[in-house]
Amino acid sequence: MKELSELNLPENLRYTDDHEWTSSEGGTMKIGVSDYAQDQMGDIVFVEMPEVGDNFDKGDEFGTLESVKAVSELFIPVGGEVIAVNEALEDGPELINKDPYANWIVEIKPSDPSEIDQLLTVEAYREILKG
Repeated sequence: MKELSELNLPENLRYTDDHEWTSSEGGTMKIGVSDYAQDQMGDIVFVEMPEVGDNFDKGDEFGTLESVKAVSELFIPVGGEVIAVNEALEDGPELINKDPYANWIVEIKPSDPSEIDQLLTVEAYREILKG
């Protein structure tokens, strides 16, 4: 397990206390799990993802991650319609362990883009991780 100081927590992302991250670019948002989440889970062996076209409200479960140690639910940080899933994760779920930020899970068109303002900054997320 990494120490807090060893975690990669990009400043330009927003986070949830469920350890998802989101980035906003050009009217869409990519969503994945934080370095902390993948580190805690260990070797990820399966990613369950929604279908393109699925709609979710903020906080809905949109998939699961399975590791050799546990299964964790994924919760959507911002409501919207899934416009893409990272198909590379179907054959290579361990990519999340290698780089959880390059290997996003879903891309959505948000129904209310202002919801991102309610998410945690990197500073606030670090405070949660400190306990």
